[in-house]
Formats: sequence, structure tokens, C-alpha cells
Amino acid sequence: MAYEFDFSAVTPAALRVLGDGLLVSLKITLVAIVFGMVWGTLLAMMRLSRHSPLQWFAAGYVNLFRSIPLVMVLLWFFLIVPQLLQKLFGLSPANDLRMTSALVAFALFEAAYYAEIIRAGINSVSRGQMAAAYALGLTYPQAMGMVILPQAFRNMVPLLLTQGIVLFQDTSLVYVSALADFFGRAYSIGERNGRIIEMLFVAGAVYFIICFSMSLMVKRYRKKVAT
Repeated sequence: MAYEFDFSAVTPAALRVLGDGLLVSLKITLVAIVFGMVWGTLLAMMRLSRHSPLQWFAAGYVNLFRSIPLVMVLLWFFLIVPQLLQKLFGLSPANDLRMTSALVAFALFEAAYYAEIIRAGINSVSRGQMAAAYALGLTYPQAMGMVILPQAFRNMVPLLLTQGIVLFQDTSLVYVSALADFFGRAYSIGERNGRIIEMLFVAGAVYFIICFSMSLMVKRYRKKVAT
């Protein structure tokens, strides 16, 4: 017997709940992108540094996080971060720290991927640019901040945006910490009304619209830069 679809569970009230979940997913994505790019830039500069301890630390960090599944990192931080914050700040165990745990885990995890993208971007800038900056009397931090990084980030924009799209899709993994993101709320509504398949279709359609639209924007930007 063919399955009979019934989308009656997609009510205005359900859409509001989904909207709240989408805001959670977007918040995690935005925080992870901002922190990941800042920390990723520092890690990339450490890997390119002439100081061996900095190179070893950055290489170890990047290889560690790139070798472990994200869902495992989320579980670790879900179990560790609340206890750490409770000890440091004397927080009550009743405080809900699932969002904090998810933000910390995503930010640290994504920094490893952004570090490699940014390192490649820095390497794509001609070495003559650094020599020219030194010839103008700039120090290393000034040369990186005023000459190298602006050019590197301009070259990396498509890759950084693409990584942001992947990150948004990965936010659905926060279900392991029972955090109600967009996917989690869609599943809960479907489970409550006995219409999981329909709600998964709705969630999939929203993910497709957002991610496909962003992919088209990246593609258009690449064409614009290439011309």
C-alpha cells in the first residue's frame, strides 16, 4: 500500500516553532563562522611561523579536530563544558548550558577547517608582496594585517562561504545534546503528530532552499571575480 502523505501538521503554530529552531541553527552557524575564522587565522599564521613550537601546536590542533567526527566532539563538549563552567563560575547544575556547549564545540571544530583554508589563501599571495611590505618599513604583524591577509581573504571568499554552507548543514548534529535546532524541532513535531516523514520533507525543503541559494551566490561571486 502506497504511503499517504498528510501535511496537516504543518500549521502556523508549527511554522513558528520551526522558525525558532531555524534561529538556533543560524546562531550556531554565525558564531562558529566568526570565531572559527578569527581562531583559524591565528592557527594558520602559527603553522606558517618559523617557530617550531607554534608550528607543532597548530599542526596538532588542526590534525586532531580534522580526524575526529563532529558528532563525537559535540558529545565531548556536551559532557565536559557544563561541568567546567559550573566549577569555574559556580553555576547551578540546573542551568541549561547545551547552547554554550554547542557553540564552543562548533567554533573550535570549525577553526581547524578555516585554518587550512586561510593557510592556503596566505600561500596564494606572492612572496614578493611580503618583501615589498618589508621594503616599506612595515613590521611582520603590519605586513600581514595590511598587505597579505586582505589579499588572501579576497582570494578565499568562495571557499569560506562554501565552508559556511557545510557548517549550517552540520548544525543538525546538535540533536545529540537534545538542543532544539531547526532539524530537531521538525523531527519533534513530526513525532508528536505521527507525521515524521512529512516534517522531514519540510525540513529538507528548507535546507535545500537556503543551501542552494547560497551555492548560487557563491557561484555568481566566483564568476564576477574571474571576469
